[in-house]
Amino acid sequence: MSTEIPGVVVKELGRFTDSRGWLTELYRCDELPEGFLPVMGYVSLTHPGVARGPHEHRDQTDGFAFLSGTFRVTLWENRPGLPPAKSVMLCGENNPTFVVVPPGVVHAYENVGDGDATVLNFPNQLYAGFGKKEPVDEIRHEEIGSEFRL
Repeated sequence: MSTEIPGVVVKELGRFTDSRGWLTELYRCDELPEGFLPVMGYVSLTHPGVARGPHEHRDQTDGFAFLSGTFRVTLWENRPGLPPAKSVMLCGENNPTFVVVPPGVVHAYENVGDGDATVLNFPNQLYAGFGKKEPVDEIRHEEIGSEFRL
C-alpha cells in the first residue's frame, strides 16, 4: 500500500505471534516523519457501515493505527498549490496499517466489515488545546460525503 499524496506515510505493520498471542509495534520515534511528535492517544470504536469524516486539520497531524475489522480509508489532497490526488485503501485486521495524515489532507474511514472495529489515533496536538480551552482544529466536509465514497 502507498499513496501519491505528499507527506502521507503508510506503513504496513508487522505482527509478532507466539503461543501467548501477538504484538504489533504501532510506531517508533525513530521511524516517524520529521516533526511529527504525538502528544496524546485515543481509541475509537466504529460500528459496521459507519464512516468517520471526511475532515481535515489546519495544523494537526494524525497518526492512525488500524488493527481490527476492515476499514476503507480515503485520503485526498486539499492543500493549496499541490496537484489533486486521492488514495483509497483497505486497512485493519487482515492488513494492519499505520497512516500519518498531515494538515490539509482530507481523511475519512468507514467500517466496511461485519462487526464493530477499533482505530487508535496519536495526533501531534491536544484536542481543543491545553486544558480543552482552544478551538478544535477541524474542517468538516460531510457535505461532500457522497463524493468521498467509492
